[in-house]
Amino acid sequence: MSLTDSIILQKTFVIIMKGKIFLFLLVCIVAISAAQAQRSSQDSLHRKFFIGSTFFLLGNFDTKNPPGFAQLNFGYRINAKNAVSIELKTWKYAWPLGIPYGQSQLAPEEKFPGHIRENGFAFAYQHFWYNGLYTGIHVMNAWQSFVNTDGKKIDNGFQIFNTYRLGYQIPLFKNRFFIEPSLAVTHRPYHTEMPQAFKVLDDKWSKFFFAEPGLHFGVNF
Repeated sequence: MSLTDSIILQKTFVIIMKGKIFLFLLVCIVAISAAQAQRSSQDSLHRKFFIGSTFFLLGNFDTKNPPGFAQLNFGYRINAKNAVSIELKTWKYAWPLGIPYGQSQLAPEEKFPGHIRENGFAFAYQHFWYNGLYTGIHVMNAWQSFVNTDGKKIDNGFQIFNTYRLGYQIPLFKNRFFIEPSLAVTHRPYHTEMPQAFKVLDDKWSKFFFAEPGLHFGVNF
């Protein structure tokens, strides 16, 4: 996630942009309003630890391009304003991550000759500015496997994948659970040399991706 920046998130946002963005924002506004009513009575119920993931796991049900995505977060709240966590992640993608929203996304001519599988972990820091409004940074270390169209691994790689996030945490059920809608900018500041056939396509696009949606959830304890 979000480690960050993947195909599942990009495809989900395209769906939203095609007609569901109003509903998405409306749900967020209603949920935030409800959260405000809860917060005043929840200060005494503050929990230090949390575990969670992201609703974009549902993208694994995509029959055309399943990302094989998984994420698990473990976190600690230092105080009411600051939290740190570690995120374990894995996914695969067959198009360059820097392709912006538009006709080039998932275009056949932009597809890698195979796919990239990434496994790694991210360190994340969140700062809460007002009620549930927060900014966060996620720095992911990702080990890559380059797989050709025959399903054979042809090379290994490594990249650092940063995610700069603006979001809002919404407490649920007396702060036992939470959800976090967000938007992010992802950035790949470093990666090792790709196989040439992958590199030619990846080099056409930016190392940044803007307005990536996020929808995380978790359990406080």
